[in-house]
Amino acid sequence: MAPPTATDSWLAARRFGVVIDAGSSGSRLQIYSWKDARVARGDTLDTLPKVEKGTQDGEEWSMKVEPGISSFAHEPQGVASYLAPLIDHARSHIPPSLQPETPIFLLATAGMRLLTPEQQAEVLTATCSYFRSHSNFRIDDPSPVGPCGSSVRIITGEEEGLFGWIAVNYLMDGFKGSGEDRLTYGFLDMGGASTQIAFEPSREEQDKSKNLIDVRLRLLNGHEVHHRVFVTTWLGYGTNQARERYVSAAIDDHLAHPSSTSSSTEELVLDPCLPKHLRLTELDVAHKPEKSRTLLGTGSFEQCLQRTLPLLNKHAPCPDTHCLFNGVLVPPIDFSASHFIGISEYWYSSEHVFGLGGSYDVVQYERAASEFCSQDWSNILHQHELSRQGAPGGDGQAEKAGQAVKWGPQVEISRLQLQCFKAAWIVNVLHEGIGMPRIVDPGGNSTTHGDKVAQQADRKGLGRPTFQSMDSVGDIAISWTLGKMVLEASKGVPPLSAKQRPLVDPLDDPANSDPLIQRIRPHFLDFKAIEDRISDHIPSPLRRESLGFSPVAFLFYCVLMLVMLAAMWRLRHRFRSTLRRYMYKRDRAFSLEGFSLEEGQVFNGGPRPSSPWSITPTRLSFQLFRQTKAPSASRFTRPSRPPPINVRGHESPTRLGSPTRVSPARSFSYPISKSQNGLSTLDVANGAATAFNVPGSPLLSSDGNLISNGNESIFPVVAPDNFTDK
Repeated sequence: MAPPTATDSWLAARRFGVVIDAGSSGSRLQIYSWKDARVARGDTLDTLPKVEKGTQDGEEWSMKVEPGISSFAHEPQGVASYLAPLIDHARSHIPPSLQPETPIFLLATAGMRLLTPEQQAEVLTATCSYFRSHSNFRIDDPSPVGPCGSSVRIITGEEEGLFGWIAVNYLMDGFKGSGEDRLTYGFLDMGGASTQIAFEPSREEQDKSKNLIDVRLRLLNGHEVHHRVFVTTWLGYGTNQARERYVSAAIDDHLAHPSSTSSSTEELVLDPCLPKHLRLTELDVAHKPEKSRTLLGTGSFEQCLQRTLPLLNKHAPCPDTHCLFNGVLVPPIDFSASHFIGISEYWYSSEHVFGLGGSYDVVQYERAASEFCSQDWSNILHQHELSRQGAPGGDGQAEKAGQAVKWGPQVEISRLQLQCFKAAWIVNVLHEGIGMPRIVDPGGNSTTHGDKVAQQADRKGLGRPTFQSMDSVGDIAISWTLGKMVLEASKGVPPLSAKQRPLVDPLDDPANSDPLIQRIRPHFLDFKAIEDRISDHIPSPLRRESLGFSPVAFLFYCVLMLVMLAAMWRLRHRFRSTLRRYMYKRDRAFSLEGFSLEEGQVFNGGPRPSSPWSITPTRLSFQLFRQTKAPSASRFTRPSRPPPINVRGHESPTRLGSPTRVSPARSFSYPISKSQNGLSTLDVANGAATAFNVPGSPLLSSDGNLISNGNESIFPVVAPDNFTDK
C-alpha cells in the first residue's frame, strides 16, 4: 500500500508517532497522530494535544506479529525478519516527508525482563541496527540507556503503570480544569506476570509520602500541569504466576492430607478453583522428582477465595506503618475520593465471561462467579459450543435453540478453565490486597468531589466510578502506549518562556531521584540476577543478606585475580627482560649525555645538540690526534660506529690550550699505523689537515682525494677557517 500524499487534507499540519509494544506473546505496532501544536492552538487551549489513531482507516493503525521478541534470545539475527512486516506497515501509512521527524519506539515489557542481561543486550542491539538501516524514522542517539537511547529499550512495570495512568486520565478528561477542579483517576493493570497500581494521593498524603513521581505535561496554551503520582508493581502477582503458586500450594496440602478420592491408578488433587468435575493435568515442578498431577474441580468459589487469600503474602514485613500486600509500602487511599479504572485482566474476567464490564458491583460479581464455578464442566462446554455455532449479536451474545449464550468468539476453552480462579484472584487483590471496601458510601463525604467524578463518568456512559473495568473510551483503546504518545505530543508544545525545563519522560526528569524505580539497563555482570537464580542452592549464611556483600561478586573477582596472577607468573621472564632493557637504556642515555659534555659538544656556551652523537659542523673543533699507547677497551662501545681512538693524554681541545678529558668510549684498542708516505699527522703550523690511518680503510690524501693503499687509509680532519693557534 502506498503511503498517503501531502495533498491529503487530513494530513495538514499532522504529526505522527509509532510505538511497538514488545510483549511476551507478541509485538504490536500502533500508529498515533495529532495536530501540530501551533495550528491546534486555535482550538481549546486548556487541554492537551488531541492524540488519535494515526490512520484514516480505523483498522490499519495497529498490527501485531507473533511470537514475542524475547523468543530471539538465542538467535538475535532473526530479529530483522521478525520486525520487517511492522516497519513496512508503518512506512506504508506515514508520508515519506514526515518520517524523519516521526519518533519510533520499541518498548519491551515482561518477556524481555526475564532474559539475562547478555541476551537483553543482544536483542536490543539487533533491533537498533535494523531500525537504523531499514527506516527513516527518528531514533535517539546512543546513550547509557541503550544503543538507540530511549527509542529501543526495556521498560519497567512502574513505567507501564505510569504511562497507563496518563492514558486513563487523558481519555477521562482528568487533566482538564485547574487547581481544585482537576480530578484524576487511579489506574490498575493486571497481566499474566504482574499487576500495577498508579494514583495521585491526596494533598495531605503527598506532603507525607516519599518516592512520588513528578509528572509534567504541557497544555496547548503553553502552561504546564504537575501531578505527583505514586506507582508500584507486584512482580509474580499476575494471574498466571499466581496460579502457578496456587497449584504448588494445593499439591503441598494434598501431600500433607491425602484425599479419599485418590486411587492406586490415579492420584487426584481436589481444586475448588476449577469448575465442577473438570480434570486438569498440571506439572508439579516444586517437588522432586517432577511429575504430572491431575486436579479435580469441586467448583466452590467461596473456598477458592479462602485458598487464594494467603497468596497475597499480607504478613510480609512492612518497612513503614502502611503497606498493602507483600510488604509494599503504599500511601493510604481514600476510596470515597479516589476512583480507579482497571484494564487488561480486570476487563477480560469481568466482561468476556460474566458480561459485567464497566462499573463494578462486588455483590453482583461474586454472585456471577459463584454460579459459574458451581456449574458442571460438561455444561460449560456445551454452552461454549453453542456460542461457536450461533450468530453473534451486537452485544456479543448468540442465540441457539432459543437459549441466550453470553460468550463471544474471543472466549476460548483455556479462559473458561481458569475463569473461576481468576475471578477469585481479582476479588482478593481488590478488596484484601489494595483495600477497596466492599461497600462504599455513595454520597462520599463533605471533603470529596464524588459528584463531579460521577458526572464525568456519566458523560462517558460508564456509571459511578468507585471502580470500573474498561477496555476503551470511544474508539481509542486504553493502553500504556497511548500514555507514551500523549507525553510525546505534549513535548511538541512550545513553552511560554525559554526558562522552562524541557519536557522529558518522568524517569528522566532530574526532579525524580527515586532510587527504587530505575530504568532497566542491560549489562554483562548482573550479580544480583545470578544470585536470584541460584539462591535455592546457597546456604542462608552465605547469602547477601547475611554477609552484607555479594558472594557471587566476591568469587568472581577472586577468580579474576587468580587468573591475572597466573598470567603474570607465566610472563615473568618477559617482564624482567623488558625492565632490564628499560633500565639499560636509561643508564646508557645518562652516560652518553655525560660523555658528550666531557668531549666538548657544548660549544662556547651554546645549546647542547639533541643527541649525544650529533655534531654541528660549524661548531666542529679542531682536534690534534697523536699516536699513543692504547688503553684497554671500554665497555661502552657502539658496534655501528668506527672503533674509538686513543688520544695521548686523553685531551681533546676545542681550542688550542683548552684541554678536555676524552671519554674512554672514544679510545682505540689498537695503535695508529702510519701510511706509506710516512705521515701520521700533519703539522698544524703549516695549515694542513691532521690525518690518521685506520687499518682496512681507504687512503685519503690531504686534499680529500681517495688513494687506494691496501688496508691502510688516512682520515682528514680539516681545521676551521677561523682557527688560530694560540
